[in-house]
Amino acid sequence: MSESVIAHAAAGQPSPGQGDPCFGGEGDPRVGILVREHYAFVWRVLRRFGLSPSDADDAAQQVFMVLSRRVAEVVPTKERAYLFRIATFVAAKAHRSRRRRPETPTDDCSDREDTAPSADELLDRRRARELLDRVLSEMPHDLKAVIVLFELEGLTMSEIADALEVPPGTVASRLRRARAELVARVARARSHRSAGAIKP
Repeated sequence: MSESVIAHAAAGQPSPGQGDPCFGGEGDPRVGILVREHYAFVWRVLRRFGLSPSDADDAAQQVFMVLSRRVAEVVPTKERAYLFRIATFVAAKAHRSRRRRPETPTDDCSDREDTAPSADELLDRRRARELLDRVLSEMPHDLKAVIVLFELEGLTMSEIADALEVPPGTVASRLRRARAELVARVARARSHRSAGAIKP
């Protein structure tokens, strides 16, 4: 499948300490541990579900605020599945809120790139991320969820089944469909770009 697009795009993630909430003072000490271990995962999920970097920072903190109130419900070894469900809910709420408020100019410091790679490599990464983000935004939610969790986040079929609350067989079926759709959409996007007809 489109491994090069996924590999380049997977590089986008928060810088160390970027927007990292500091829970864990009072209450269950698991919260602080889960923040440290899974903040980057939650942030990337929020980005893949269409939030800007700054909105993903805010939304990630909301995710962990919810977690801090409901941490007793989290089953050990199934933390990422639980956080994924909260993150998709928070992302959907953020999109609804954005549609209700007027657009305002934002300084999208987007994906601050490491200065070490060459300019060409940075450009390739940015283009790959933009392409993948656009393609994912157009995919049905059920297919987008499995492709994000399996291909980009490396969750197992069992973990994805827990996260989506569906049988493993359903996950496997959706993943096959998602891969086929991703390949087709990436091919169409590249064809349009090469023909000079890039969609805005």
